[in-house]
Amino acid sequence: METVSVIALTAALVPLCGILAAITPFLMPRGECFAVTIPAAQHGHPVLRSYRKGYALRCLVFAAACTTACGVVAEAKHIGAPDADLAGYLISYTALVGLVVVVPFVWMLSYRKKVMRLKAEEGWSARADRKAAVVSEEDVPGPVSLVWNLLYVPVLLLIVAVGVVLYPSMPDMIPMHADSAGNVDAYAPKGVLTVFGFPVGLTVLLAVCMVCSQWVMRRSKRPVSPGAPAVSALAYGLFARAQSIFLLICGLILSAVIGVGFMLSSGGVITLGQMAVAVIVACAPIVIGSIALSVVYGQSGARLQMRLAAEGGQDDCLACDDDRHWKLGVFYWNPDDPALWLPERFGIGWTMNMARPAAWACVAGFALFVALSVALLTGIAGQ
Repeated sequence: METVSVIALTAALVPLCGILAAITPFLMPRGECFAVTIPAAQHGHPVLRSYRKGYALRCLVFAAACTTACGVVAEAKHIGAPDADLAGYLISYTALVGLVVVVPFVWMLSYRKKVMRLKAEEGWSARADRKAAVVSEEDVPGPVSLVWNLLYVPVLLLIVAVGVVLYPSMPDMIPMHADSAGNVDAYAPKGVLTVFGFPVGLTVLLAVCMVCSQWVMRRSKRPVSPGAPAVSALAYGLFARAQSIFLLICGLILSAVIGVGFMLSSGGVITLGQMAVAVIVACAPIVIGSIALSVVYGQSGARLQMRLAAEGGQDDCLACDDDRHWKLGVFYWNPDDPALWLPERFGIGWTMNMARPAAWACVAGFALFVALSVALLTGIAGQ
């Protein structure tokens, strides 16, 4: 039953990924369409509307087909039966998740070419490179202070407290890993480092990743529309604040569930399979909440800005045209831009200016940190 629950919950990622891909074009700022800069006043152009609807329909139909395929594969692999081929199902499921991510990206590139062609035919070009800034940035909302991440300390103390209470009753060999069927296939000798080092280290690793993400939000370039500087700055600030609060809550929930779950499984209160179910159940509202947040705010607060009725109407000319700097619509390369972090062009979140050496240093440094952390945790688990 635990295995079936895990598979059912993880399989829900397929339709969720499809839905997120389908709604992405409708979450972008009015001056962008399939990673192409357009005049904000042309957002409702009938051809562009047809492109968005066509892309969304393709994504939804493909996601439905992949979701159906998950059920077919589960039936073929006898999921839930004693002779279930769980490994085969997981391989097939991973391939389907990859398809529902990669195929919409390929379609996005196809529509991007169409939008660029329409842009050239309509003569949408920047007559001048206009910029805008908000003078009193301290009055504009933004991400919450990094000090709020001190809330991870009580979570760590809770994990340690549960471990201290259960430590005397823990077996001599602590279960550390289970196979796809939920059967424990790896143990580690009971010890302070094994019992406390692994969950505490994992929580610290997760906390560091979340803090780094919040730091990126604070350091990112703020997009400001020349036609509506005050409202666009406010919308982006509220978007960044909501994202930072949501990220903090997600980190705290996952840290608590994983850390306390490990202690409970080590003490025999629950099994590792039940712990996996608890983690996936905790992830489900996080994924749904992320989609809901995206729908409410849009990328960089685009949907919020439309509801705030930006002053000055919509501009019929381009403030600037930086399409040449966006490779494949998602990779930003601009040596003349001093900004290291900036909002994504197609999707929700932030990306890096890959023309800056600091960007590659950040990637290498973070990868090294994660690799060393994983190696350390693996060493603790296997000692």
